[in-house]
Amino acid sequence: MFDSVIAVLDWFGIGVFATTGALVASRKQLDIVSFALLGTVTGVGGGTLRDLLLGVSPVFWVRDPTIVVVCVAVSVLVFFVAHIPESRYRLLLWFDAAGLALFAVVGAEKGLEAGSGPVIAVLMGVITASFGGIIRDVVGDEPSILLRPEIYLTAALAASLLFVALTGLGVPRTAAIIAGVGIGFAIRGGALLKGWALPVYRARPGRTPDQLGL
Repeated sequence: MFDSVIAVLDWFGIGVFATTGALVASRKQLDIVSFALLGTVTGVGGGTLRDLLLGVSPVFWVRDPTIVVVCVAVSVLVFFVAHIPESRYRLLLWFDAAGLALFAVVGAEKGLEAGSGPVIAVLMGVITASFGGIIRDVVGDEPSILLRPEIYLTAALAASLLFVALTGLGVPRTAAIIAGVGIGFAIRGGALLKGWALPVYRARPGRTPDQLGL
């Protein structure tokens, strides 16, 4: 039963990420083919890189082309109704936060299932959750999520790290998944609500040769 719920949420996450890609196309006033392209690469980008790095063949959407069909269908739908989700973009960000947390855990679990160590599994979680959005921003000429001030990648890292750690400690899979998704969503949610951000580097004057004793 729990696996079925995760599968449904996984499809939901793919649809949400595809929607965010299509919304970028709507802001750029692109054609319907560009909507489909941006929506699809956002929906499958992270999982594709994960499978390639893990040596999984074929990658998940080649094995199940329905995933691509869903991404294209969602993107085409957004082409005709873009004004609706665009006016509720804040709500969409919350859906994206849920997808981010879920994909981070799913990606980490895929890494463990492929026989990778905990460090690689955590990295696979972060890649699965974020790489599609990175591709979307690059292709759509949007400010990259890597350069945004509020926490994003850190939420994915926390989700995958907690899941892998709990799994390594022998915590039941269901509990580990719930905890991982929960912490990832909570951190990203805090960033959306409170503007949480990590400390950034501040430029400061360098020291002179005299100060260095040269």
